[in-house]
Amino acid sequence: MSDPARDPNLQRRAAVFAALGDPHRLAIVEALALTDASPSDLEVRLGIPSNLLAHHLDALEAVGLVRRTRSAGDGRRRYVQLSAVASAHRLRPASIEAADVLFVCRHNSARSQFAAACWNEHSSIPAESAGTRPAACVHPMAVQASAQRGLDLSGRAPRGYDELRRAPGLVISVCDLAFEEADPFIGVQHLHWSVSDPAARSERGAFDAAFDEIAQRIDRLVPAVVAPIT
Repeated sequence: MSDPARDPNLQRRAAVFAALGDPHRLAIVEALALTDASPSDLEVRLGIPSNLLAHHLDALEAVGLVRRTRSAGDGRRRYVQLSAVASAHRLRPASIEAADVLFVCRHNSARSQFAAACWNEHSSIPAESAGTRPAACVHPMAVQASAQRGLDLSGRAPRGYDELRRAPGLVISVCDLAFEEADPFIGVQHLHWSVSDPAARSERGAFDAAFDEIAQRIDRLVPAVVAPIT
């Protein structure tokens, strides 16, 4: 009979469960279930002092539950996000009431288009997309990546906030630049996903990776968003 203590897979899982056994760390992971956040945001939301928060983030990162990324906009800013390891655990995010959803990125040519199309395939709550500085067209590689996954973006066109018919019930930024620019949706619920811009690399693989990351996040979010009771 093999010794469980010598099984690397069991050792990794035990380390993850040990990390989640601390209430502060479990609170951090559950706070990140639906949205990425800067350390300062987590400090305010959870009431954890910065030095203690840094300690807990180090412990969570060491076992692969979270990762810290540099903003694509303000390089001094960092975002904390869940890893695939954490996503495999049953988290208990709070539910969000929203009659509709708006996904935003700077150019509305790939990431926010992916997100809206994918969302509308999985939820009865309608979603749209927009950009802070819309491009002339949806990126051809975004159209290709979506088509491979059964979604047609060929007839879509980028648009700005000024073309929206009304304020959305929930805004989800999938771009650091759009999140860090002036927010016109004051008072609207807002989540942020720090997804790398595939157009910066202009490689088809980057568009596939961005789509898949967004699709995984939408799988977690859809059950948490409920229509308001009328």
